[in-house]
Amino acid sequence: MVRSMTGFGRASSDEGSDHCFLVEIKSVNHRYLDLNVRMPRGMISLEERIRRVVSEKLNRGKVDVFINYKDYGKRDSMAKLNSDLADSYYKCLAELQGRFEVKNDITLSLIARFPDVIYQEEKEDDLELMWKELSFLMENSLDKLSAMRVVEGEKLKIDILNKCDIIKSNMMKIEEKSPKVVIDYKKKLEERIQELVEVASLDENRLSMEVAVFADKCCIDEEITRLNSHIEQTKATLELEEPIGRKLDFIVQEMNREANTIASKSQDLEITNLVLNIKNEIEKIREQVQNIE
Repeated sequence: MVRSMTGFGRASSDEGSDHCFLVEIKSVNHRYLDLNVRMPRGMISLEERIRRVVSEKLNRGKVDVFINYKDYGKRDSMAKLNSDLADSYYKCLAELQGRFEVKNDITLSLIARFPDVIYQEEKEDDLELMWKELSFLMENSLDKLSAMRVVEGEKLKIDILNKCDIIKSNMMKIEEKSPKVVIDYKKKLEERIQELVEVASLDENRLSMEVAVFADKCCIDEEITRLNSHIEQTKATLELEEPIGRKLDFIVQEMNREANTIASKSQDLEITNLVLNIKNEIEKIREQVQNIE
């Protein structure tokens, strides 16, 4: 099954609750799995679990996870005294009174007004209970994202197969044309020699040798065979039930290598134009492969 690396998934808590989770996960193409998690500071200890859940579902892609949490209920809280800080404030005030010999008007209300002497402490959230709900929403979001990646992947598969058929069609024309190149060369060589020398007959052995050397230099049978093989490998790979992006990327590189070799050996304008058509389709496949997991 072909999976794209582009997708989006979203899930949230049921309405009517005294709190709400919102989980959004989006992914785009990337060479490896690049995971970025944005979440409330109070839940930072859950980040490793979140990363593990995502990595079990996804193999490649730049993945952004956004987690938002709102608590609409009344939170248990209580006032706390920072006695060490209060002592420090009192000592500072007493020192100032002694240094400047002014009236000591230190009062309880004065010290209590200083920052953080009396502070409010909220009851910590039960992270295990939060994780139970959050993990469910994570799975839900990832399922939606994966479903979108599958739909997109099937579109990529169809497009790549169509391009493989176009390449195959051009290859068939090259295979048909290739043997005629040597025959045409021999004919042109004979005509050229006839124009240059005034002899009744040609040295057939020398002519055959020249034609054989030319045929060896421009022979593309091996390249045609390998390129056809790469096309079949591409089609077979598209049917695998595993991540195939890296494998396809390698096959496409080999396809391009064989096309370049055929172009360098080509002595025929028609074959050269056919190879250019093939290279154009290979480049389109390469671009599509970059977005396959």
